[in-house]
Order: sequence, then structure tokens, then C-alpha cells
Amino acid sequence: MDAGAGHNDRVTGSTRGRSAAKRAAILEAARQLFLADGYDRTSVDAIAAKADVSKRTVYDHFGDKEAVYAAVIGAAGRALLGSIEAALTGELEPARDLREALLGFARRIATRTFPSSEYATFRALTAADNPRPAHWPAAAGGAAPTVPEPEQLLVERFAEYARAGRLEAPNPHRAAEHFIALTLRLALEARPADVDAVLVDGVDAFLRAYAPRP
Repeated sequence: MDAGAGHNDRVTGSTRGRSAAKRAAILEAARQLFLADGYDRTSVDAIAAKADVSKRTVYDHFGDKEAVYAAVIGAAGRALLGSIEAALTGELEPARDLREALLGFARRIATRTFPSSEYATFRALTAADNPRPAHWPAAAGGAAPTVPEPEQLLVERFAEYARAGRLEAPNPHRAAEHFIALTLRLALEARPADVDAVLVDGVDAFLRAYAPRP
């Protein structure tokens, strides 16, 4: 093996590692600042200072503040999607008792996903009353950044249940909306001590409407 080539590979790998570390530091600094101060009051200078990098480094990685904002939302959205995918895979198993599966899924989302920093970030930065940039960067299609739609995963699973005859849900999208409204949305508004009772009642109400008739 060419000793020079091996050295160059190590240098390249080290450079990439430092670049990735700086990018991660910028995203974390930006996340904290956007949450604490909002989009308008957060500057690229402040992001660079908190991340301990130069302003030029922020621009090299992202281009401008709007792109940093879009990247922060995108990262939180992807993490949120991964959490929900894990809950679906772990709880909504095809052969599992349906009530037990739905309740397990709702409990996992309410007790693990909702308290997570990814969910808090995603919810705060995409809230209707949160100030938005005047325009989104070209990388985001000139509109709000594309973020995952976790509800679609539930729609697809309910469609599978309907095809298997485990749910009477000719409109899986509507069924998913009803499930979320009866369980997770109410759980967000409930006192911590009441969350589990809200989920149990919600799952039972959902099944009264969508379980196959004998």
C-alpha cells in the first residue's frame, strides 16, 4: 500500500470528522437559540459564538440563517419520525391483540416521544404562532422545509389492519385522525396523573367505532 495514499486518507477522514463535528455543534447551538430567543432575535453571529466556530464556518455549512433554521426543524422531524417508526414496529405488531397493541403504541408515544427534546423542538419551531422567515431557502423549495408526516405511518398501519379485517376502516386516514384525537391529542392536554386513563378511554372509544362487528 502507498504510504502517502494512506496518510492522505487519514487526513481526509480527520478533516471530514472535524467538519461533521462543527456542523453538529452549529445545529445544536442554533436549536437552543431559536427555542430561547426565537428566529428573529437569533443572529448568525450568536449561533457562531455559541457553537465556538467562525461566522464564515456557519455560512460555509448552511449558507444563511434561514437554511440553519430549516436544518434544525428537519433534524428534529427526522428524529421524531424515527421514534414513531420504532413505536409502530415495537407495538403495532400484526398478530398482537389489537387493544393491547393500540394502547401500547399510545403509551409509548405519550411517555417517550412527547417528553423528548426532538418533539419539543419540532412542536415549538413549527407552531402556528412562531415567527417564520420571510422566505425559505431554495433548498427547501422556496417554502417551509419538508418535514416528515408521522401520522402517515399510522395511516398505513391502519390500512393494513383494515385489509386484514382487524379494523372496519374504509378510510384509514380518517381512522388515524380519530385515533390521534381520542388518545394522543387529549393526552397532551391532560395532567400527568391522568394520561394513562385518557389513553385507555380513548383506545376503547376508538375500538367501539372501528372494531369489526361480530
